[in-house]
Parts: sequence; structure tokens; C-alpha cells
Amino acid sequence: MFATVDLMSGGRAAWNVVTSLNDGEAFNMGHAEVMEHDLRYERADEFMEVVLGHWNAWEDDALIVDKQSGRFADGSRVHRLDHAGRFFRSRGPFTVPRSAEGHPVIIQAGQSGRGRRFAARWGEVIFSTAADLASGKRSYAALKQEAEHAGRDPRQMKICTLVMPVCGATRAQAEDRMAIIKQLPVEIDALSLLAEAINFDVASKGLDEPFTQAELESISGLQGIRDRVLAASGKSNPTVRDFVHFSARGTVEGAVVGGPREVADFLEEQFAEGACDGFVVAATHVPGAYADFVRWVVPELQRRGLYHLEYEGPTLRENLGLSLPPRP
Repeated sequence: MFATVDLMSGGRAAWNVVTSLNDGEAFNMGHAEVMEHDLRYERADEFMEVVLGHWNAWEDDALIVDKQSGRFADGSRVHRLDHAGRFFRSRGPFTVPRSAEGHPVIIQAGQSGRGRRFAARWGEVIFSTAADLASGKRSYAALKQEAEHAGRDPRQMKICTLVMPVCGATRAQAEDRMAIIKQLPVEIDALSLLAEAINFDVASKGLDEPFTQAELESISGLQGIRDRVLAASGKSNPTVRDFVHFSARGTVEGAVVGGPREVADFLEEQFAEGACDGFVVAATHVPGAYADFVRWVVPELQRRGLYHLEYEGPTLRENLGLSLPPRP
């Protein structure tokens, strides 16, 4: 499906590769429980090998499309994948040729140690989070180094960090909006979102009850959240309240509040100091958040030469600064 969308759109598709979080998702797919954390990535590694093997089955000049001769493609330039592995069996030939951008851009967001290795091996756009500039720079450097260790060109992996802007024509206007937004979250929503993300029934514990070591080790959802909470709290056995506070699930903690210049200053510093290659802009409220960002912040970034005035090309890959992926 992704290959077809990519071909039909002229190379404007991307695929966010997610390995699942919790038992609820496993139930939807007919499984009794979610697969063990690291095993999910082992399975995902093999899945990526199969998918890319099929996507790259067609050489770039395989298409002929000659009505007069009736030839659609040169069969000698279409290669068959016959895969039999630990988790998957798949037989070609694949029916969709490569698109104008080769294949869909691979997006990934692995935050745990195993997830980061997966991201560094396969991801072309990496979604990341950071508590501050220093931790962002460390994470950025570590991911780029991991990609190099995986035999990749680190420049072909764009790391985009989460940013939640609350902006307006002036800082005062933005602060007024933030004051309203802060009144919206309720504790039960944060607990529900936390339970979903870490695949743990937090309602089984009191808010100020510490997690046991066994419970921490049993977390099979987003282990990156657990690791961040441990680091930020400074506790070896944080409480449920610590998880709610430091994970910031269901809240807008860390939002960048200000007028066009203040928000642009923050983004420019993150980029210039080597904490990211770009940003994933998350809405603090809908509707309105994205419209505010485009109206107030984008023109300021363009004025500084930090945001494009024209598109680099017709494909998503070109506009992300990624090269056409070669066939192996």
C-alpha cells in the first residue's frame, strides 16, 4: 500500500514504522498479549528486510510502457525476493515499481536502547524528544554515531525533535493562551495516557506508591518513558506521580511560549547548536495551534533564512534533504 501511494503521489509518501505499545493493540491483531519489548524490534528488523527487499525489486529503468509493442516492463530488471525467516515468509515478485523518490521515507521514533539501534539502522527521519539543549545535543550525537556504526551515512538520517509552540503576535498574547491551555488537562487523562504508553495498569497503585524494581523491569511499552523518568526524577523507584510529572503525558509541559521572535530564537538555537536537524511541531490545542505557527513563526524563520521560500523539488525526500536511496 505504501509503495502504491508513493508511486501515485509522485514520491511524496512516508511510513512511520511503529512496533506497537500495549496489550490492547495486540488484542486488535488477534494476539493474547503484546510481544516482549526487544523481541518486537527483532521482528521489526526482519520485517524491514522483507519490505525493502520488495520495494527495491524493480530497477529504476525496468519500466518500458510501450503501447506499440505491448511491453510494460523489462522482466530481466525485476528481481524476485523469496524470503523465509524467523518471523516471516514472503515470495515475490513485487508488483509495484520504485517511485520518483525510490521508496517511501522511513520515519522512526525508537527511544529505548534497542529502539535507538533499530532507528539508526533503518530510520531516515527520527522523531526525538529532549528535556533541554544539552540532552538534545547528546542524543543527537549518539544517534548519528549509532547510524555510522550501522554502516550508514549519518547525513542521510534527519533527527527531528518535538516542539510544542504556543505563539501569538506578542509574548503577552501567547502567555494568555498558555494560561488557558494549562487549565485544560485533568489528572485522570494523564493517568490513562500513561497506562497506554507504558502498558502498565497504573490504577493498581497509589499515586505516591513507588514502582518496585520488578514492575519497572516489566514495563513493555515505551521504555524510553521509563528511562527518562528514572533519569529526571533521580529515583531508582519513582512513584506513579513521578511518572505523571516527568513523562508529561496529557500536559503541555515544556511548551515554547512567546511571540514570533522568542519562538524562532528557541528553534534557531536548537538547530544551530547541533541538537536536531528539524522539528516535529505538536499542537498544544486544536484548532488554532498550527495556524498560529504558520502565521507568526514561519515568516520570522524565513526572514532569518531558516525556512524555505520555495520547495527543493517535487518529492518528499528532496524537501527533507535526503538522497535517492540506491538499490542494494
